Amino acid sequence: MDMYYGEPTFDLFTIMFFIIFFLILGTIIINIIKGFNQWSYNNKQPILDVKSKVVSKRSEVIRHAGHIDSNGTHHNGGSSTNYYITFEFESKDRMEFSVSGKEFGMIVEGDIGVLKFQGSRYLEFKRDI
Repeated sequence: MDMYYGEPTFDLFTIMFFIIFFLILGTIIINIIKGFNQWSYNNKQPILDVKSKVVSKRSEVIRHAGHIDSNGTHHNGGSSTNYYITFEFESKDRMEFSVSGKEFGMIVEGDIGVLKFQGSRYLEFKRDI
């Protein structure tokens, strides 16, 4: 006995679901590719030691939303902080690097020293004494 259910129908919800799903998936894939390309680019660059001055510091706090689990328990959201330092070279060119919280705390605006970096990857800063 043949069962015929008719032609498949796609309602607006199904179409929107797949569009959003593929947009999110595409964004994730693009970000993975960008991250790999940046990592690969940095690895191909020479490690440079350059006399520089710390001209600014900034931090960026990212807040994560809380949620309620299946038991009805509310979990508070968290946060994470990204730290950035801008260095100025003797040529007056500037570069900003992402650094760890420890490095951020140890370096002060106005410090002069030798910056070691590879491409856009911060390696270390040795302050002149």
